[in-house]
Amino acid sequence: MAIYRFRVTFEDYEDVYREIDMLSKQTFLELHEAIHKTTSYEADLTSSFYVSNDQWKKGTEIALLPIARKVSDGVLLMENIRLSKFIDDPHQKFYYIYNFDRPYEFHVELIKILKEEEGKEYPVVFKTIGIAPKSLAAANFPVEDPLEDDDEEDVLVDETQYGVDDDEEFDLFDGEDEEEEKSEEESSGSFDEY
Repeated sequence: MAIYRFRVTFEDYEDVYREIDMLSKQTFLELHEAIHKTTSYEADLTSSFYVSNDQWKKGTEIALLPIARKVSDGVLLMENIRLSKFIDDPHQKFYYIYNFDRPYEFHVELIKILKEEEGKEYPVVFKTIGIAPKSLAAANFPVEDPLEDDDEEDVLVDETQYGVDDDEEFDLFDGEDEEEEKSEEESSGSFDEY
């Protein structure tokens, strides 16, 4: 049986990627779960793979936990679709969005087709490069909603924040400039140019 080696790259962090070997008969759900075993992100959040071209343009959607509208429109479900169904190209690409509430976007590219090794269980993480960015969804702190009204009072700025207590210290500099200007005016007529 064929083994697909996928390179999974964070769209905004190109130096962070994973290479994962999958059986051709495995599903997109198994690929989704394999990706999140390597990132430690929560796997059961709304996500979708999109069959893509070389410019990462989104095509057919393959979803996990889709909204009702997508279900009624007949969206494909990750658990029902084998990887081999959408491998038309030896460098097939999939655009992958994880967690639509606070999305991370990935590029998933088929980089090699190999033969299955007997006794090996798939999926297999072949290579891990870089540390996955911290997932906002996994954080245990509230994230501000920009649509909520901001009822908090304005924060007062401490005027000594930058080491200046009041305007008097600025006056010292102003006085020096005036003295320099006076001395330049007095001396400008006294020099003879040769």
